[in-house]
Amino acid sequence: MRYAIETHDLRKSFGTYEAVQGVDLTVRQGEIFALLGPNGAGKTTVIRMLTTLLRPDGGSARVLGCDVATDAGQVRRRIGITGQSAALDEGLTGRQNLLLFAGLSGHSLKEARAMAAELLDSFGLAEAGDRTVSAYSGGMRRRLDLAAGLLSQPEVLFLDEPTTGLDPQSRYELWETVRRLAKQGTTVLLTTQYLEEADRLADRIAFISQGRIIASGTPEQLKASTGGKTLTIRLGAGSDPASVCRLLANEHGLIGQPSEDGTSVKAAVQHAASAHAAIGALLVSPATIDDFMLSDPSLDDVFFALTAARGKGETSP
Repeated sequence: MRYAIETHDLRKSFGTYEAVQGVDLTVRQGEIFALLGPNGAGKTTVIRMLTTLLRPDGGSARVLGCDVATDAGQVRRRIGITGQSAALDEGLTGRQNLLLFAGLSGHSLKEARAMAAELLDSFGLAEAGDRTVSAYSGGMRRRLDLAAGLLSQPEVLFLDEPTTGLDPQSRYELWETVRRLAKQGTTVLLTTQYLEEADRLADRIAFISQGRIIASGTPEQLKASTGGKTLTIRLGAGSDPASVCRLLANEHGLIGQPSEDGTSVKAAVQHAASAHAAIGALLVSPATIDDFMLSDPSLDDVFFALTAARGKGETSP
């Protein structure tokens, strides 16, 4: 099988800090591939190496068969990239921005005008094309930025956290755009902190943590890898989630994950009996439980299980 992107033992350090520590990736032509991980995990550093903005310190990376270190010019000619913030001139109209980027990509004025009109229409921006970008919503700016990234007609499109800061409707619109591009044959590699986004969009996913890939597969494969269910416990007012987590760990060997607002705790369980025993213990403890639920794991649950296993020095699923 020919891969659009292939890395082996890819490495990058900044001083004594190892940002990327031996990453192996394969992305098939025409698929949407998501690289998931928290801030500082190494996602953007990987993207910057693959797009030739950073030179790897070790290992190898090839995009469309071209080495990113020794054939950077050829890589640049065949890819597009959209970063975490839109690289647009807010004093120009949407159409003028596209004309500018088209000229920088080497297109004639006639070609640029035709491409700008087509892209504005494709991205639902035709009516806003002659308004200045400063009047655009966040979702409109991100779609225009994505349109600008397509002016070079890339075979591979890199999207680095493309929906950061967008409202739910704008995120959904961008998802639809990415799906349409993939159906047209464009290979898409995106990074995101939003696991739901990867679940909805990606054909395959890789989790990165502390500069290393800790798991990869389809969303279904990753969720099945936990081999069990997720117990969600909704706590009553005044209950201490840390105490609940300690009880789960000490009496039942379960690793609890408190929610950000402290109103609930999640834990991976292998059997329903384990969940019943844990709930029974909590009911006779000082903690107050308002509700609980046993469900199939989400990608959030998978990532927590993976990072918890690494923290205990265990092998990831």
